[in-house]
Amino acid sequence: MNGIEAIAANNGWAISVVGVSIVFTGLVLLSFAIAQMHKILALWDNRKSLSLFQPRKESKPAPPEIVFSEKEKESARQFYLLSKTMKDSFSIQRILDMAEVSGLEAPHSRLYTLITAKIVVPDSRGFFFWDREMFNKLVS
Repeated sequence: MNGIEAIAANNGWAISVVGVSIVFTGLVLLSFAIAQMHKILALWDNRKSLSLFQPRKESKPAPPEIVFSEKEKESARQFYLLSKTMKDSFSIQRILDMAEVSGLEAPHSRLYTLITAKIVVPDSRGFFFWDREMFNKLVS
């Protein structure tokens, strides 16, 4: 078997149609890419003005207004008195131990509230100190 009969017997027509379709699709995609090249180059030229390549400027949201209940104010006053018995800076663990011995209710969560309200502020050595201005502003 030779020629056209051999092509028809071994699915040659289907293979040639698939091959032509693949080549045609490739040429269409290549022509589309070339036709849109000016947009890609313009995007590349203006890349510094795009927000995608700009460094993000992190804006800090305004801190929420903190309102203490009377119970929280009282526990803050008790923590303040406990911190007065120590040096200017104190350890969180030590003040929590003293609060538990004193019978303060929920000392961990109350101290966390004071830290998030920036009344108890960390220093650079791993200790904390009492911000009296913030304490007077929020609690008194």
